Amino acid sequence: MHIVLIEPEIPGNTGNIARLCAGTGIELHLVRPLGFSTDDKHLKRAGLDYWPLVKVHYHDNFEDVQKRYAGHNFYFLSTKAPRSYTEVRYTMDDMLVFGKESAGIPEPILKANWAHCVRIPMIAEARSLNLSNSVAVVAYEAMRQMDFQNLAEAGPGLRMDHR
Repeated sequence: MHIVLIEPEIPGNTGNIARLCAGTGIELHLVRPLGFSTDDKHLKRAGLDYWPLVKVHYHDNFEDVQKRYAGHNFYFLSTKAPRSYTEVRYTMDDMLVFGKESAGIPEPILKANWAHCVRIPMIAEARSLNLSNSVAVVAYEAMRQMDFQNLAEAGPGLRMDHR
């Protein structure tokens, strides 16, 4: 499974998402331009010492991601989408795409992929959820649907956290 962040702006969010990826074996794709340096202390602090556990891919633009991962299912998360993220049947090779914090996924990308756009339901008055929270909600639903197959494939190091 893959998380794609198009032009993320807030280092703390990306660090939190990297930590989620480290704990789940999900690959992280960062699409430039980034709103921070990858040497940013806030980015590193949010990811703590988990960065060595994350497989991170850097892309100069979203078209590069689409070309490199042609044949994968792409799901685009947007508050404007017509259906819920829970209506999708996820697979291990899926690409979960999220936009930058201030503007979401660019309109041309949404329009070109409208049939694969999904949303997290919330009350009408709420603009959106925090990016790292949104990624966690959708990623764990996808993993739940696959009976946490990606965690089982991690081998003997698997630990189910019951704290």
